[in-house]
Amino acid sequence: MSALKKLFKHTFIYGVATVLPRILSFILTPFYIDQLPSEAEFGKFSVIFAYIVFGNVVLSYGMETAFFRFMNKGQRKSDVQSTALTSLAITSVVFGVLAFTFSRHIAQWLELKLDYVLLAIGILVLDALVVIPFAWLRNQEMPLKYSVIKILNVSINFSMNLILFLVISQISLEESEFPGSYMFEDKVNYIFISNLIASLVTLLTVLPLYRKIGLKFNIEVWRRMMKYAMPVLIAGIAFSINEVADKIILNYLLPQDTAKEIVGIYAACYKMGVFMTLFITAFKLGVEPFFFSNADKDDAKKTYASILLYFTIFGSFILLSVVAYSDLLKYILMPKAAYWEALWVVPFILLANLCLGIYHNLSVWYKITDRTRYGAYISVAGACITLALNFLLINKIGYKASAIATLSAYATMMMVSYYYGRKHYPIPYNLKKIGAYLLTSIIMAILSFYVFDRNLYIGTLFVLLFLLMIILLEKNELKKILKRS
Repeated sequence: MSALKKLFKHTFIYGVATVLPRILSFILTPFYIDQLPSEAEFGKFSVIFAYIVFGNVVLSYGMETAFFRFMNKGQRKSDVQSTALTSLAITSVVFGVLAFTFSRHIAQWLELKLDYVLLAIGILVLDALVVIPFAWLRNQEMPLKYSVIKILNVSINFSMNLILFLVISQISLEESEFPGSYMFEDKVNYIFISNLIASLVTLLTVLPLYRKIGLKFNIEVWRRMMKYAMPVLIAGIAFSINEVADKIILNYLLPQDTAKEIVGIYAACYKMGVFMTLFITAFKLGVEPFFFSNADKDDAKKTYASILLYFTIFGSFILLSVVAYSDLLKYILMPKAAYWEALWVVPFILLANLCLGIYHNLSVWYKITDRTRYGAYISVAGACITLALNFLLINKIGYKASAIATLSAYATMMMVSYYYGRKHYPIPYNLKKIGAYLLTSIIMAILSFYVFDRNLYIGTLFVLLFLLMIILLEKNELKKILKRS
């Protein structure tokens, strides 16, 4: 149980660093909706952000996961960490030089303004340069330092958004003394300028770790790490397709006169999944190094089984709670009624993210047995489902197709991972309890949202009944925890 306590402690600390960026997103979503002149402008921001997500995955090319694996695999740690850092530093700089050189061609190909492309390239390079320093802090079990730096990034990003939107935008272009003030004609630029400045300060903050980690390159270690990392990269690209490709596809398949507007409405409602996403992200940050460091212990499988059970309990509660109170949350996240049209997707997105979180837990089998190729296969299968359903259904049912595709992809990945994990690394999961919590929360969420039309009283009743279910089924474990505390 001490291992679980350590995991939950680290998850909580990492969670603070993860929750704050999500809270920033939570706050800035209605802020952007209010400040940007139209739903189409918000859609434009969402499409560019989708490209940045893809870029982040490609530029880190699975090296973070390879770093954790090889740092806990008996290799010389100094060679592993310095090789990983040097590799990412070189590829990031080379990408930056080439991307800036051909930025006009990229802008034409993606049909985006040059300003957007230049800012996105800068953000991508700066973010890639801090991947290994952050991984090093996590591996050294320094969650507080990690969190402080992340919080600094959030604070700067938030402050710059306020300054640019509320102060700079009020300065007329004729009186502006800012160099390149043409940028301020388009408020979407403010979002990415804020991100760029925050990313730059973050890099400067972790720069001393470059000396501590070292910039050396061991070609043999690099080859082994890349062999491990390549399937992770493929899986990462596939994950990105599942996460953000829908916005890009909607933008290109829908009529161009309404595409950006519909993407904006869909993306805003998609943000309602932030509550599930922040829980999953915080948990993943704490659990990934934990999986590797505890793999050789005798009770590892039992511990992994307990982790999935508790994850499912918390995740199911979040799913039901957000659905039950979505009619209140919409006023906070989307102050303009024009965005409420796409609320239909909220339960689908929440459940999809819960399936993704369960998949992350189940993925322990292929990570610690060095079968990362299975992760790539499963993720590619999910991406194929995402792409196929989006292309088949968008012209028929619009943005609803994207929500259905996302849920279908993550649910399939979850089930396929469990099937193969049972063969290669069987873990004694308590399927009866996990299934009971998951199925109960799904049924209650469907009834609350679609049958009772988001009635707050009915929703609250379902939440209380679910809490009662947790207390009754977990009372023995709860008593043990209370006695230890």
